[in-house]
Amino acid sequence: MKSKTILPDFLVKKGGAYYCRYGDFYIDPLYPVKTAIVSHAHGDHASPGHLDTYATPFTAAFMQQRFPKYTREAYTIIPFNQSWELNHVRVTLIPAGHILGSAQILMEYKGVRYLYTGDYKLQEDPTCEPIQVVQADVLITETTFADPDVVHPDPVQEIQQLNAIQGNILLGCYTLGKAQRITHLVNTYCPDKVVLLHHRMTMAHRLYDEYSPVSLHYKVYGRKDMKEGQANKVYLVPPLTFNSYFRATNVTRVFASGWARLQQHNDLSLYISDHVDWSDLLHYITLVKPMEIWTIHGDGSKLKTHLQDQIDVRDILSVAMIPATV
Repeated sequence: MKSKTILPDFLVKKGGAYYCRYGDFYIDPLYPVKTAIVSHAHGDHASPGHLDTYATPFTAAFMQQRFPKYTREAYTIIPFNQSWELNHVRVTLIPAGHILGSAQILMEYKGVRYLYTGDYKLQEDPTCEPIQVVQADVLITETTFADPDVVHPDPVQEIQQLNAIQGNILLGCYTLGKAQRITHLVNTYCPDKVVLLHHRMTMAHRLYDEYSPVSLHYKVYGRKDMKEGQANKVYLVPPLTFNSYFRATNVTRVFASGWARLQQHNDLSLYISDHVDWSDLLHYITLVKPMEIWTIHGDGSKLKTHLQDQIDVRDILSVAMIPATV
């Protein structure tokens, strides 16, 4: 059997984006390019101004709402598991489980399968599509929490801590993905709590109302809502608003995140993350069965050390690192 030839420069880091010269396209570029594939709608992955943008239906819908200057014709909407070709590279978007519409990007070229995960999680989250496992020769994975000391607890047990709080809660969380997941968790596991929504989160929630497989129950915040009626409100606010309310009184302050630094100085820790932790990262590697692992978005050094006798692990190449002979 002829062995597969993995191209070390198939996907490289170029100017803050990831570029495939064999297909002449970029993944998650933050500056305008000719052809972009956007893995999901978070601001550190999705940006405007590309001539052609390939994305899942929800990602494209959110980008159109956020960047109304750019016309619908700039987007090519690609459903999950529907393949197409870009200059002889076969591309397929696979559910990543990170937020609604988030995609892994499977690229096939000359018999080799390269899987770019984007951001992803294995934990159950009914507000978005569950992650789908496909096998690949090269796993290009995020390493946001690639540390043996990082363990993400059960999100249900985490959210149920709110049931013990007698009084209103100020809950900081990211506007897209996390806020909708928190809303559903509170709706489901804290049924006596009422979710109030900061106005800056309204657009994302309403798009989830249209695209998400579950229903969200919430009310957009009004000036008197925290002062009147029962003290059973959970007021979801974006990070900057949460930080500006550091002197807020008569509320319990919590912030939903996998980062320990964001739990400091709060009244309660709420470890709910939309990324894989160390255990899930290792488990996903066993499922994908790659020959090589390329790391992005974080520090992959501990993963490299852990797998040093089993599989080659390296950071994705930058353009400056590629030898002239490659």
